[in-house]
Amino acid sequence: MAKKSVVARGKKRERMVAKFASLRKKLKAAGDYEALDKLPRNALPVRLHNRCKLTGRPKGYMRKFGLCRVKFREMALDGKIPGITKASW
Repeated sequence: MAKKSVVARGKKRERMVAKFASLRKKLKAAGDYEALDKLPRNALPVRLHNRCKLTGRPKGYMRKFGLCRVKFREMALDGKIPGITKASW
């Protein structure tokens, strides 16, 4: 489980990216790079990092499910993810 402060910081960054998205798009289209420099750094979408929705784990993230590999495996084995079965041949 990730620290709650790190997870909260990530959520705060997501909100900031969403808040400044339209303004960033307008400024980029106009070519006003000086105004872009004055926006907060955390308004950059590049600074976001995918994290597991349940634990906040940053590594082993599966984009399709929004989970880390550990929680994905647990939920798949418990049958909590529809359509996912353990492979056997």
